[in-house]
Amino acid sequence: MHPAVMSRRRFLDLAARLGLGIGAAGIVLDPAGLGRLFTAAANGNALASGVLDELIRTAPIARYWTSAGSADPDCRACHPAPCFDTDAAHEHEDPRTVRCLLCAQDCVIPPGGRGRCNTRYNHGGELRTLVYGRPAAIHTDPIEKKPFYHFLPGSQAFSLATVGCALHCLFCQNWEISQARPEDNPGDFVEPARMVQGAVSRSAPVIAFTYNEPTVFIEYLVDIADLARAQGLRTAMISCGFMNEAPLRELCGCLDALKIDLKGFSPDFYRKVCSADLDPVLRSIRQAARCGVHLELVNLVVPTLNDSPAMLDQLCRWVAGEVGPDVPVHFTRFHPDYKLQHLPPTPVGTLEQAREAALAAGLHHPYVGNVPGHEGNHTYCPACGKTVIRRRGFLIETNHVRDGTCGFCGTPIAGVWS
Repeated sequence: MHPAVMSRRRFLDLAARLGLGIGAAGIVLDPAGLGRLFTAAANGNALASGVLDELIRTAPIARYWTSAGSADPDCRACHPAPCFDTDAAHEHEDPRTVRCLLCAQDCVIPPGGRGRCNTRYNHGGELRTLVYGRPAAIHTDPIEKKPFYHFLPGSQAFSLATVGCALHCLFCQNWEISQARPEDNPGDFVEPARMVQGAVSRSAPVIAFTYNEPTVFIEYLVDIADLARAQGLRTAMISCGFMNEAPLRELCGCLDALKIDLKGFSPDFYRKVCSADLDPVLRSIRQAARCGVHLELVNLVVPTLNDSPAMLDQLCRWVAGEVGPDVPVHFTRFHPDYKLQHLPPTPVGTLEQAREAALAAGLHHPYVGNVPGHEGNHTYCPACGKTVIRRRGFLIETNHVRDGTCGFCGTPIAGVWS
């Protein structure tokens, strides 16, 4: 077997993590025929090369980019203000080079190249998206799995992903698709309307963009979200929060909920472990909180890397001060994966300490994640302290939220409940 081809064991492991049903004949397809799981092809072989050529040929023009050769170039997107204080014309080595303005990597892409996400390709001075209409994973999950604990609890979320991500996290649990290239497994083209119909056919009230980083397929996402809203469906995005301000503004305008991973509270951690920066993520969290979309945060607590009491305390105090006490924050247990298989799972005691730090900072709804049965999975009224939502894994056992308030004392509980 070629080393880039997914083994059966890895295939089944990935299927289990994504919650997909695998039978003797492979993936169990849903009634609409949309069940799908990514399997990697041999990258760089003749087949992949031919697939890439076809993807480039049919790929639509991407959004959020500029170049010197475009009709209306945004020079300030690439050059600092002092450059405009001189009368000398700026000569570009190749005016077909583009700068992608979608995420905070701000990739400069020469003709024939692509961004760090692997999904945006410079075709002769024109940036194209290779993942529009090319889902790599489709499934229906409990909304709590995302995790959203204050957004339509107990609902099913029709979930989809393409390949690609702007980050390269060493602990990524979905690295088979997040770090893949579109030509590894392009699949069939699925138009946005068919995605929405897939959610309708399952009676899923939410479409979730998840598994990889949805920012890389923003054009596809927005088209699906607009059609979903017309059908009375809600939409949610599970993101690393590394997009630029203008794309996030558009996303907030079409989404109902946004979950952002605040992976650590250290610029050094982001650089070394995620190949990214912390500041753009903090900016995105502030922006999302202001725009009114329902927001929840997740911090995957990785032993020895982002689990120090000081870092967790700083994170909690920043969230409380910058976003407010009502945003739910999930402190999630790490399990060894991808390039960090040498590290142990997060001790439950570390997660409990993080939750206590959050409560001490004034946060109303901190959670312990990936520890089924833990009392930190439940939702408590910040006023009377009673359990308003009791969970068992991803299932809701009891729900005492009444019209957005505590069913015991009437205190408002932040969230989207109906």
